[in-house]
Amino acid sequence: MTAFVLVPGMFTGTHVWENTAAHLAAAGAEVYPVALTGLDGPRGTAPAGTDLETHIADVLAVIDAIGTETGQEDDGRIVLVGHDYGIHPALGAADRRTERIDRIVYLDSAMPRDGVPALAAVPDQSLRERLAERAGDGGGAGTDGELPPPAHGEWHRWGSTAGLSDAALDRLTTLAVPQPLGTLYQPLRLTGAVAGTPTTGVLCTANGSSIEMVQMLVGFGDPALRALVDPRVTFFELPTGHWPMLSCPAELADVLLRAAAGEGHRLEAADVAEPPVRRPFLLDLPEVPRERTGNVDLYLPDGEAEEPRPAVVFVHGGPVPADARPQPRDWPTLTGYAGYAATNGVVGAVVAHRLHELADFDRAAADVADAVERIRADPRVDADRVALWFLSGGGLITADWLGAPPPWLRCLAATYPVLAPLPNWGMSGTRFHPVDAVTKAGDLPVVLTRVGLEMPEIAAGVAEFLAAAEECGAGVEVIDVPHGHHGFETRDVTDESREAVRRAMRAVLRHLRP
Repeated sequence: MTAFVLVPGMFTGTHVWENTAAHLAAAGAEVYPVALTGLDGPRGTAPAGTDLETHIADVLAVIDAIGTETGQEDDGRIVLVGHDYGIHPALGAADRRTERIDRIVYLDSAMPRDGVPALAAVPDQSLRERLAERAGDGGGAGTDGELPPPAHGEWHRWGSTAGLSDAALDRLTTLAVPQPLGTLYQPLRLTGAVAGTPTTGVLCTANGSSIEMVQMLVGFGDPALRALVDPRVTFFELPTGHWPMLSCPAELADVLLRAAAGEGHRLEAADVAEPPVRRPFLLDLPEVPRERTGNVDLYLPDGEAEEPRPAVVFVHGGPVPADARPQPRDWPTLTGYAGYAATNGVVGAVVAHRLHELADFDRAAADVADAVERIRADPRVDADRVALWFLSGGGLITADWLGAPPPWLRCLAATYPVLAPLPNWGMSGTRFHPVDAVTKAGDLPVVLTRVGLEMPEIAAGVAEFLAAAEECGAGVEVIDVPHGHHGFETRDVTDESREAVRRAMRAVLRHLRP
């Protein structure tokens, strides 16, 4: 017999599990939704001092009660499911009852670490910063307080509401209760005992997560993600928003049953299959001299042509962990594009910026802006003829340049770009919204390379951007790679892909040369 212990997320109680629990029970499983202190009753019922330890104790009480009526605590299997914030008390409890837990399921949740509070996983960046400031001012752990639940129209700040019916969203809002702040401020403490417990990640693609994206992050070389290639770690996707227990309870129940059976997708280790970011660039190019100064690499054209020359500045994507190796500036895609620009008689430049976490976009954008000015100041560069070329997650930084294009910016290019923040990135209050910025781009030429096999969560933002550009009359030239994936320059070495790169470069150069 499998027993599912279901731990709810922020602002919610056992009511969110009702339909999923019914489907699990119908399949013969035992189901134990956890009533977290202060989250499973009327508003304002959280006792003073309610914190993460309080909720860990709530989960432990449920685990310890399973099987006690028959005296068979060791029989059966316990699958511990944590949704959203709920993964924090779930992990805390599993760390202390490792022998009782057969598998932990991360349901559209973060990956908590020892010593890090749940505040770090709050998706709304502006709110997270305000709460962090309050903690720094003495309003953190050890004090009482509550975070009000979202209003009816504000749930999207906490995750995608895709798939929720109007009735489900109404009920979610009506039954939501304030979150005790102590549960967010108190750090999670783990001994490491739970590290060997099998796990499953259930990713909700409409909320911005996918197996392909996780595999890509593993390929970046993030040491923190190495554990995800363990064969005991599996993954599932659900094509829905952040509350699958409300939007698709039957499908979620099926996934949980399969997870309990050890099924699911397993990731490839970076040393088993060479990560795409490290594979060779799809064009054969001659060696081009590179000069590295600070966070800028310059690729200089050969010959005695008159200087200064136009420049194409390449901005990599992310977030990429600071200790990932190789660094993005050394990825074959970036070195390939910059070298290709140089072979076409212009200066190719690669900017290394500090987009290591989702909260780093402001810092990364400042890095790019500063680097561009230093590139323009180089005597070998024509300061009045510069193109900026953004890739992947760097696409959000285009908002700064689209919204107020300087006269020297002759072209803006974007290749498989992220052009709208993903729902679980919590960036609704930031300036990084190219879909809005393109309406102010004026006559700035834009060259957009779009891949046909793009991750759906990114493709949706590209479609939204193009619709906004068409409505305002922005000049966007689209270069399609119908059979290309995200990162096609090293993943899809085909004639189609090669021609797309050549076309994109020709388009950019047309705007740089008289």
